[in-house]
Amino acid sequence: MTRRGWWLFAALGIIWGLPYLLIKIAVADVSPAALVFLRTALGALLLAPLAFGRGELRAILPHWRPIVAFTVAEMAVPWVLLSDAERHISSGLTGLLIAAVPLVGALLAAVTGHERIAGRRLAGLLLGFAGVVVLLGLDTTHDSALALVQMAVVILGYAAGALLVSRWLTGLPSLAVVTTSLALCAVVYVPFALPSLAAGLPPPRALAAVAALGVVCTALAFVVFFRLIAEVGPVRATVVTYVNPAVAVTLGVLVLGEPVTVGTVAGFALILAGSLLATRAHGP
Repeated sequence: MTRRGWWLFAALGIIWGLPYLLIKIAVADVSPAALVFLRTALGALLLAPLAFGRGELRAILPHWRPIVAFTVAEMAVPWVLLSDAERHISSGLTGLLIAAVPLVGALLAAVTGHERIAGRRLAGLLLGFAGVVVLLGLDTTHDSALALVQMAVVILGYAAGALLVSRWLTGLPSLAVVTTSLALCAVVYVPFALPSLAAGLPPPRALAAVAALGVVCTALAFVVFFRLIAEVGPVRATVVTYVNPAVAVTLGVLVLGEPVTVGTVAGFALILAGSLLATRAHGP
């Protein structure tokens, strides 16, 4: 990988490790629905000029059905559940659970007949899910049960979103797809967000977190991601998924004082090892 590729990879690893901390800060004063609306609306407004300037939006109109499905699976449902879950579990644990997305993606690909899982990939799935069990068994309480169910839906949604992209959206202008999805999501959340926003502006700390989510973790992140794909290819670009949880845990510890336990270290190690095996590009 080139030096430019490494810089893009490092930047994206940090940028996509930030949302969990920022969401944790924001949901203390902003409702999950309002947070999703503000994040997607801001991201769409920033990316729309780029998509319009490239003349890419018209090319995706015939593909509106899979784009709507992608929006639901990747943004509309997961982002509100993720925001609500972080009211009850730590930002670090949230980031670690997201590391299971490649595992669920591999399982979905097998169930739908897209890929065959056996040998090393099967061992990777079992190892990764053992890591999830270790992580949850040692680091959660009864009070967080609903949040864990929400996170399960989030993980499934992210995995389904990736499958939708690989099946029906490959070859389309990525910037136009993301911009359209963000705009659709923002429109859907308007009626749910307005009541809480009409009550008054959140405090500066929450507004700063929301702004960072929209500008850095959404608009800038997708631009960097597209450039990373162009530089190193889509397969290597997805490896950034394994870096984000470490960043999320580190930020949770340094900024919010969240604890690092035996379950955190052991669970993440097993999930990481399992994901690497289960998503191997070659081999059985």
